[in-house]
Amino acid sequence: MLVLHYTGMATGAAALHRLCDAASEVSCHYMVWEDGRITQLVAEARRAWHAGASHWAGVSDVNSASIGIELVHEGPAHGPPQFPQAQILATIALCKDILTRHAIPAAHVLAHSDVAPGRKIDPGEGFPWPVLAEAGIGLWTPSEPIVSGRFFSLGDQGQPIEALQSLFALYGYGLDISGYFDTATQAVVSAFQRHFRPARVDGVADASTITMLRTLLTHKISLS
Repeated sequence: MLVLHYTGMATGAAALHRLCDAASEVSCHYMVWEDGRITQLVAEARRAWHAGASHWAGVSDVNSASIGIELVHEGPAHGPPQFPQAQILATIALCKDILTRHAIPAAHVLAHSDVAPGRKIDPGEGFPWPVLAEAGIGLWTPSEPIVSGRFFSLGDQGQPIEALQSLFALYGYGLDISGYFDTATQAVVSAFQRHFRPARVDGVADASTITMLRTLLTHKISLS
């Protein structure tokens, strides 16, 4: 897997210090600065502690099966993160380089929030996933219009919820198929929206969200 983050600290220097401090128990393979500089902190063949408690596609130790990239950015306290062009161009080049050397499926290019829904939100709604997709990195589908109609939300239960949870689990999200729309399901829906439909991140499985999930599943299966 390839997992993208933001540092969530005031400066890149502070983030670098923390990522290099063994006592912090956090690390990553690469850090991308605002001006496009790239610092490698951990060899790709070695395990970095960037994902924490996480899950994707049946893997519960994402750190052991992924490469982590941290983009220097302060995080949501300063509004939706806007990433400098130089930083994004460098990230694209780095991702392309990594993908030439590792057989990482497009559906395994992920946000930290995808592998740790409810616990992490980075790299956030402002991250330009469509720009990366245009460069051949990750899966993407255009946003479906947000319209009124049937939706599923916290507290709903029954076979439709079981089917919904099955779709998210099939895509890769770590989610128990219980038939009950609980807080874990809400967190997964929010994580999906944050990545693929950032215009509204509310944890409600509306028609727009479900249609996009089905489309991405079709893309994923066609590439497998």
